[in-house]
Amino acid sequence: MRLTQLSLFNFRNYVRLVLDLPAGVTVLVGDNAQGKTNLLEAVYYLATSRSPHAGSDREIVNWLVTQSEPLPFARLVGRVARGSGELSIEITLTQQGEAEGRYRKQIRLNGVPHRAMDLLGHLNVVLFLPEDIALVSGSPGGRRHYLDATLCQIDPAYCRALARYNQILTQRNALLRDLRERGGEVAQLAFWDEQLVEHGAHLVGRRRECLEDLGSLVRQVHAELTDGAERLRLDYLPSVDLENGATVPVAFAAQLRSLRAREIAAGVTLVGPHRDDLGFAIDGMNAGIYASRGQQRTTALALKLAEVALMFQATGERPVLLLDDVLSELDAHRRSYLLRVLDDGPQQSIISTTDLHVLPEAFVQHAHVRRVSAGRLSSLDA
Repeated sequence: MRLTQLSLFNFRNYVRLVLDLPAGVTVLVGDNAQGKTNLLEAVYYLATSRSPHAGSDREIVNWLVTQSEPLPFARLVGRVARGSGELSIEITLTQQGEAEGRYRKQIRLNGVPHRAMDLLGHLNVVLFLPEDIALVSGSPGGRRHYLDATLCQIDPAYCRALARYNQILTQRNALLRDLRERGGEVAQLAFWDEQLVEHGAHLVGRRRECLEDLGSLVRQVHAELTDGAERLRLDYLPSVDLENGATVPVAFAAQLRSLRAREIAAGVTLVGPHRDDLGFAIDGMNAGIYASRGQQRTTALALKLAEVALMFQATGERPVLLLDDVLSELDAHRRSYLLRVLDDGPQQSIISTTDLHVLPEAFVQHAHVRRVSAGRLSSLDA
């Protein structure tokens, strides 16, 4: 899988850009706030229809355009080469009337309109950011989001079940609040419980399967990164208690019944996949609590490289690897390992850096280097 061309119109600080992307490694070099991260964000947005940085679509539309045009818009177009053939992905954001800040998103695959959910899997990407250390040390919500985003790219059925589960969860929580504030028949929960268990059990099952595969891959990568000095374990921590050997549907339904009074009092659902977590243990110790920053950064790097292997294992297509200014965050050994993976690996990679000197000269000679300045790209010697 390869992104062969990227076109941007009014995206962030890019007013207009048409960029041909070769196979292998592309290096984006430039000072801060010039557009390197925006370019990687655009690739991720084309793959997922979501931004890893923006809270709303309004933020990714060129600011000057929002101030000067009566109906601001942004457009992203990508051409993707896959084993099954070529594909065009187009996402257009158009302001809705005079409602400032509200944008309509239109997605087309080969010119045909599609839902956002249909986009997933056509261009698979793995994005590694400096702040991804929070996957180890941060909140459970960030880890759940990571796992869901990974699974949605490789398993459309999981993504559909997740969307349905979240809809049911919203409805059930609304009913719980209504029962708390107005009273009524608790038996009304039975329908939503049944639906929640059905779709929630599917999510738990796929998460367990995914993490078994990902856990094996991440152990291998981490062992190579640490020269076998440390052993990393990835644990799935479901909120549904499965210790007694019951199946997920049986255990989930039983916990919903036992927590009913507490849930009505709280007005929210207290158990289910929306409260799951992942655990990282280095030599048996909780990495989120006891590992050093260096160990946590190594764990995050191992996770992302294992994710590349997982996607290839699941789809037969290698994802595009996006590395946003992470080289400066790694020590010499881990940086050397990562660059060796990029240099030897068959996947397409796009990396950004403010300092080309962090890269070995031989690596730079093999890579395609582009200088980024104020939303414009040029060759290194231009």
